[in-house]
Amino acid sequence: MKKAGLLLPVFSLPGKYGIGSLGKEAMDFIDLLADTGNKIWQVLPMGPTGFGDSPYQAFSAFAGNPYFVNLEKLTEEGLLTEEFLADLDFGEDPGRVDYGKQYVSRNLALREAYRNFKKLEGSSVSELLKETPEETLEYCRFMAIKQAEQGEHWNRWPEKLRDHDKAAVEAFTGEHEDEIGFHAFVQMEFRKQWQEVHDYARVRGIEILGDIPIYCAADSSDVWAHRELFQYDKDGDPTGVAGVPPDAFSATGQLWGNPLYDWQQHAVTGFQWWIDRIGYCFDLYDALRVDHFRGFEAYYSIPYGDETAENGKWVKGPGMALFRALYEHFGTKKLPIVAEDLGVITDEVRELMEETGFPGMKVLQFAWDAGAGNTYLPHNFTTTNCICYTGTHDNDTLRHWFETIPDWERNYIYQYTSRSGNDWYAMPELLIKRAMGTIADTVIIPAADYLGLEGEARINQPGTSGANWQWRMQEGAFTEHEKQVMAEIVGVYGRYQKANPKPEPAEEKEAETEAEVETEAQASPEAEKE
Repeated sequence: MKKAGLLLPVFSLPGKYGIGSLGKEAMDFIDLLADTGNKIWQVLPMGPTGFGDSPYQAFSAFAGNPYFVNLEKLTEEGLLTEEFLADLDFGEDPGRVDYGKQYVSRNLALREAYRNFKKLEGSSVSELLKETPEETLEYCRFMAIKQAEQGEHWNRWPEKLRDHDKAAVEAFTGEHEDEIGFHAFVQMEFRKQWQEVHDYARVRGIEILGDIPIYCAADSSDVWAHRELFQYDKDGDPTGVAGVPPDAFSATGQLWGNPLYDWQQHAVTGFQWWIDRIGYCFDLYDALRVDHFRGFEAYYSIPYGDETAENGKWVKGPGMALFRALYEHFGTKKLPIVAEDLGVITDEVRELMEETGFPGMKVLQFAWDAGAGNTYLPHNFTTTNCICYTGTHDNDTLRHWFETIPDWERNYIYQYTSRSGNDWYAMPELLIKRAMGTIADTVIIPAADYLGLEGEARINQPGTSGANWQWRMQEGAFTEHEKQVMAEIVGVYGRYQKANPKPEPAEEKEAETEAEVETEAQASPEAEKE
């Protein structure tokens, strides 16, 4: 069954209070997908972001981003008032996220909601902590200690807390239950609101494709609580960090700085941490894109303290052993995972891809600079088991990219599409149609590409900081005309999926229950047991 979908981060949704969140606008976007014949909503990682605001550098792999908690829903629950929120500054530009103002005002709003939550009859911080999943609770403790230590990186905390000494952590927990409870409250609201969004997507027949980074952030509860699973010394410093080697795009390579996994120790545990992580994600999403998949076959290790990636070396990763453990745990012949296999891919990575059976990615923006043999050109696709994109979150918008590439590359696109230079204004739509016409089982288009937006709508520019992860779609950006155009494109190429009808309010709860039962029967890994 051929499918299509849109890529739009949660933070890029329109709405009040400065950032996209899990409220009405998320439901409206699901309706947009369903009503235009699309089947998939691809989001970016939804973990709690730290310095730099990157969703690929989260404080935890087992927690949600507090910025995404919808404040209007908290108002409906009686935990906030519109008068209180009116006095806060969430940023003035509806087209950009101001993370500095979000950090201050969102924290004030959520703490006010927490204070009011504690006043509710029957509410109990102790019960809230008991109901919080352990890995998420570890994040709550981590954030409470970080608050007490004025935001310091965990490796600069007092020694016993730094080393996650059990007695020290328990003593801190007893003394700071209320602060830990605040973070648990936020996570409870995130889970509740996301579940409502996800249930509504199921009702309308929309699949949500999530995303996880391969690596954890150095300053994260994952590394702090499980240092034995990472390449660290006894003083809390990594012995090697992640990145990629020098190439045509960077003479010194890319130094990401993430700590590397101790894969031997993971194997000793039967890859339990990864099983837990993937299981957490399967609870959130219908399918999952795993970033930097080639790192499972071999990872690039850079000595800690180096200022560039030039002195790194390739080291063998866990390979198929990890995925066999996942298949065995979930008891399925097929895992709903998409492998991000972009960049320089070796034969060994291709073999791992084939053995796992995961679909890879084909990005049209990468197709035009190496002649007719470029593997991203549509005529070179050799399998339907892939997802075709016009671009990803790391690419420029299709319109701005086409306007700024070299003339020779643009001319090649004109020749390939049998068009003339007079058609430059129509090229975004033509390239979307090229993607739709490939043999790929699935095609996903960034929302900004359908809207024909310029470079201000770019989500991320790798290797830069200060202007990334900020773009927000305007309210009503998809007009009725644009919806019709999208639906026609999806339909012409046989990717139109008839959606479930939008439920009436009185029917909604019953429909959600029925959709959950159907989804569990058809999409759960247990449904595919041998």
